[in-house]
Amino acid sequence: MSQPPTGERPGYLIKRAQQALNQACTDRLRPLEISMSQYAVLRALDDHPGASSAELARITFVTRQSLRDVLSGLRTAGLVTVAEQASTGRARPVALTPSGQAKLRAAEELITEVETQMLDTLSKDQRRYLADLLRTCVGNLT
Repeated sequence: MSQPPTGERPGYLIKRAQQALNQACTDRLRPLEISMSQYAVLRALDDHPGASSAELARITFVTRQSLRDVLSGLRTAGLVTVAEQASTGRARPVALTPSGQAKLRAAEELITEVETQMLDTLSKDQRRYLADLLRTCVGNLT
């Protein structure tokens, strides 16, 4: 059986959609002076207050080294704090500062605008179906 052209393969289309989404979000976040990686960490900290660096790396799909670099930039900007001592074990909790919370809220508005644009021509049912299909694909691979 012959394979469809690359441009019609689901994996290629998912990657292309991810890259287009990432670029659009990056462009919109630029005035806030944060990257998509920094946004992802801020978002993860809002969802998981006090997460450790290892947990944040896992949640945001980056290596621990990459996360160290992202956290360094966020700390320098005053958007997060890292505890001086671990609350349990060796993991030091990371927390959003009030400035980090404000920056996240501003970023959320921009990201929501991009997602709305991306889904603009899809009906509510199509959006729900797309989300269901993507969850199924992830489940099939994990």
